[in-house]
Amino acid sequence: MTFGAEFKEGFKLSFAALNANKIRAVLTMLGIIIGIVSVTLMGAAITGLGKAFDASISSIGADVLYVQKWPWMSHDEWWKFRNRRDLEIGYADKIRRDATLFAAVAPVVGRLGTIKYGNRTANNVQVQGTTADLVYVSNMNFKEGRFFTDVESRGDRPLAVVGTDVADQLFPNQDPVGKMIKVNGLPFRIIGVRSKQGSFLGMFSLDNQVIIPIGQFQNIYGTHFHPTIEARVSDPKNMDNATEELRGIMRKIRGLSPSQEDDFSINQQDLLTNAFNKIAGIIGGVGIFVTALSLFVGGIGIMNIMFVSVTERTKEIGIRKALGAKRRTILIQFLIESSLICLGGGLIGLAFSYPLSMLVDKFLPTAMPISLAFIGILLSLAVGVVSGIIPASRASKLDPVEALRYE
Repeated sequence: MTFGAEFKEGFKLSFAALNANKIRAVLTMLGIIIGIVSVTLMGAAITGLGKAFDASISSIGADVLYVQKWPWMSHDEWWKFRNRRDLEIGYADKIRRDATLFAAVAPVVGRLGTIKYGNRTANNVQVQGTTADLVYVSNMNFKEGRFFTDVESRGDRPLAVVGTDVADQLFPNQDPVGKMIKVNGLPFRIIGVRSKQGSFLGMFSLDNQVIIPIGQFQNIYGTHFHPTIEARVSDPKNMDNATEELRGIMRKIRGLSPSQEDDFSINQQDLLTNAFNKIAGIIGGVGIFVTALSLFVGGIGIMNIMFVSVTERTKEIGIRKALGAKRRTILIQFLIESSLICLGGGLIGLAFSYPLSMLVDKFLPTAMPISLAFIGILLSLAVGVVSGIIPASRASKLDPVEALRYE
């Protein structure tokens, strides 16, 4: 008998045995189902978060440095950062004057505000005050219109650039450009609508914003809001040199002596990327542990059931061996049976995983690529082979005479 014929016969016998014990087979699959659901949901969450993070982090810019009072990470000594002097809007002009490795520098201040147009209102909008250079710092793209010029910015003209969420909410059936809106009660003319940016990790929208000249911002909210200084590096290859140049300029502006520590922070995208990778690694490690535990328990259960199956069919095995069945034939039969149990559990697990991932997507971004489904199938088959190898080997080694005597 050829290997193909042995495999075909083994598949038929295994399927018939599982069909005769449906409830036992389904109960045996539970551990595998839980394991596959765990690995696919965890993989979907990590993949979805990774894609959302990559899309969100692009708004920060890999070649942009952010001078701020607080660092983005390492708040262990929060009291020291809290006692730092606040930054000033004028720092941007001083950096622009002395820097040689930067393409553009802009101060940015912000807070939540209320935007009105006629009888329509948008609440909790991020109102930002800045200069004309922000369009070059952030590589800003526009759905309609333009950004304000340097003359308009320095003249504190009452002009505004809005995000797509604000435009859609206030102007559902109109062109926003040229319309007058009120920002906390003061009138501004819209001159541009930014292209859609999406949300940051699915948590808050980057399109729910209005950008106005920084002088107008101070007219509305006062001068006690302190800026972030955003500086775009001319050549990303010079990030390290640019960071050190910026640090030197800031130390000069702040009047720090060589022995004094920096009383400001220079933040960049890499800090968030490294932190996210660490968190994703921890989540992945926990997911692997939970999955391995579930599959291990499921594998032990399948091994026990396969031993029971071998014991129940000892006489059948004896008859087959007496009729000339090879050890390999018996081994293949029981390996196929254990693999079918695990494959069934894997497929059921995937069937549960997809709707569950859609539910999780309401709270966290998820993505389930085809590769994740293949990994789930391969894992279930691997567990089936590993958990079935010992019972199958035992079945293949039974002596036909002793097996025929078994009752």
